[in-house]
Amino acid sequence: MPTIALDSNLITTFDPRSLIYLFDMIGIVACSISGTILAKHKNFDVFGCLLVSIVTAIGGGTVRDVILNRHPLFWMVDMNYLTVITISSLLMQIFFHPNSRRVDTFLKLSDTIGLSAFTLIGIKVADSMGTNVLVALLLGVITIIVGGIIRDMICNEIPLVLQQEIYITAALTGGILYFVLQNLGVSAWIADISAMATIFTLRMLAIRYDWQFPSIEWKY
Repeated sequence: MPTIALDSNLITTFDPRSLIYLFDMIGIVACSISGTILAKHKNFDVFGCLLVSIVTAIGGGTVRDVILNRHPLFWMVDMNYLTVITISSLLMQIFFHPNSRRVDTFLKLSDTIGLSAFTLIGIKVADSMGTNVLVALLLGVITIIVGGIIRDMICNEIPLVLQQEIYITAALTGGILYFVLQNLGVSAWIADISAMATIFTLRMLAIRYDWQFPSIEWKY
């Protein structure tokens, strides 16, 4: 990935022609849509929906970059991020009915797509900055969960990641698979797609069959 020197700080940016940039934009659109759907369902106005979509889409990546001391922030360098978020949010506000019976389905599907893309993006960014595997996995998880937590808090919902859902487990499984394939010398694009497909499949199966972690209780 190319590097650009700005004010003696080093920032790593994705090449717009690369496959990983496409994955990043897919995640941005998916998270923007999930934020807009929930905000619109809660009867937020146009700017409220747009605000929720922005924090959902870039919140996790911003925290990740701050932790990595990666400046300037990715969305300040490439205005395509805010442009795509704005367009996708406005389109959803125009064409999506807030009282649709499919609100929950659309929300979970877009959230799962974002989970798949952003986990991989977070891992690859952390890996490119020289972190070890465990830290890269952690930052991959942070990239996706922070935006969702902020979204749910603004919309007065219990954050999804704090419930008994198979969510972070799916992200970690896909991330571990990515590093296994990488160490085996598998082509980068195959490792990327395999990791994303694994995360997406596990999450959708968990939703379909209602897989949940049991709560821990001390019975006496």
